[in-house]
Amino acid sequence: MADPLDQPKEIRRSLIPRPRVEKDAAGKAAEAIARFLGTARFLVYLTVFCAVWLAWNSWGPEPLRFDSAANGFTALTLMLSLQASYAAPLILLAQNRQDDRDRVTAEQDRQRAERNLADTEYLAREMASLRIALGEVATRDFVRSEIRNLLEEITERERGAPADGERDRPR
Repeated sequence: MADPLDQPKEIRRSLIPRPRVEKDAAGKAAEAIARFLGTARFLVYLTVFCAVWLAWNSWGPEPLRFDSAANGFTALTLMLSLQASYAAPLILLAQNRQDDRDRVTAEQDRQRAERNLADTEYLAREMASLRIALGEVATRDFVRSEIRNLLEEITERERGAPADGERDRPR
């Protein structure tokens, strides 16, 4: 019988406890290793390791040598091949993670650019509407000329002369 979907799943306990590991722990470890493999410190360590290996197996006490020079240092070759065979996939994994981060960053940059473009277009429309509105506002010179015209009409009325608009009107 199938488990009902409205009930929580039972926790199965096993005799051997499973370690709880963060989902991305392997990726973080791969990046840390790949980051270390790309340093001068790693090259120095590897060079010292190989030099010590070669020196010990060439000039060390005969019964304590473990890699014969006569066989072309086969064990050293195998060690370096093993290191390279692990380094390549770790570096590729780290590059894939970096590509994913770059993709997310590019998407965020694209969204930010779209928002900036929309904001810029909005501000440009607002500035255009302000310019249009300012074109309809009375300027200082226009107001002064209107006041001057009104003053002239008032002074003409006070003198008794009919104003321009009153001459044509019947009484």
